[in-house]
Amino acid sequence: MAKRIGESVIALDDRVCILGHAAVGCRKESEGPLAADFDALFLDSSLGEPSWEKAESALQKAALDRALVHAGLEVGDLHCLFAGDLLNQCVASHYHLRNLGTPVLGLYGACSTMTESLLVASVFVDSGSADRCGAVTSSHFCSAERQFRYPLEYGGQRAPTAQWTATASGAAIVGVGDKRVRIADVCPGRIIDKGVTDINNMGACMAPAAADTLLRYFRDTNTQPTDYDLVVTGDLGLVGSDLLSELLKADGVDLADRHRDCGLMIYDREKQDVHAGGSGCGCSASVLCGHLLKQMDAGRIRNMLILSTGALMSPTANQQGESIPGVAHLVHLVSE
Repeated sequence: MAKRIGESVIALDDRVCILGHAAVGCRKESEGPLAADFDALFLDSSLGEPSWEKAESALQKAALDRALVHAGLEVGDLHCLFAGDLLNQCVASHYHLRNLGTPVLGLYGACSTMTESLLVASVFVDSGSADRCGAVTSSHFCSAERQFRYPLEYGGQRAPTAQWTATASGAAIVGVGDKRVRIADVCPGRIIDKGVTDINNMGACMAPAAADTLLRYFRDTNTQPTDYDLVVTGDLGLVGSDLLSELLKADGVDLADRHRDCGLMIYDREKQDVHAGGSGCGCSASVLCGHLLKQMDAGRIRNMLILSTGALMSPTANQQGESIPGVAHLVHLVSE
């Protein structure tokens, strides 16, 4: 059963593991350096649907279906699904899940939703509340642009600090078993707001939250970055990654060569014109459920911290002059 370590960390039973996982993306992702690690890539980002929002639902369904196949399960075998996305009322998730007949808890953590859903699913399984749970999230460049910035037809200029929302989805099935990759412990994030108001600089909004979560985790577990093969952040991008390094060094912690960021891994910044890197719920979800977990399955990564970061903003609140809070949830994965 789960037990608390220090103030923030929850240690799990050593049989809580990843039963199956999958990542899907679209054309932009197919042109990036991690293309080979996606389970499916759709060159038509509409996926044959009449709206971008329905296309995102189809993307999420494609990821969950493939994760279930890899786990050797059907959706009816899941006791609960934890899902979310960037859209109002999490419609990409809820419209996808409405006909499945499985209990659903919708989550909104902005771009932190993948580790948030994985964290909650693993605690559910560890507690005995469920034997098997699904964690899934997605984002779509076109649906996110319409909601948070401008419709594509507007043709607005993007700031150098802006990041490219991934058109991708990732899904993981969590359960009790003897699979190679297990979830050792988790650390929920706190909402941190340093007063950043620039809607085009999500990295600066989220980096303080990532630093806060990591510092609390290292303190509670009495560990340091060199105890792990990788410390992976969600999608801080170039700006946020540099800021995270500065914030941690100010507290005496040096990530050195251990740090990777999903927003800098999913695309080639030199060739793909994504400015400061990738972002969106689907960014860390697809990098984790595709590239990183495949590396762990193969034993090439054995001990990893992954914390997706989210900017908890609303266009309406931002227009009213509100600052943008950030959050970062951490999951510790080990490969036996």
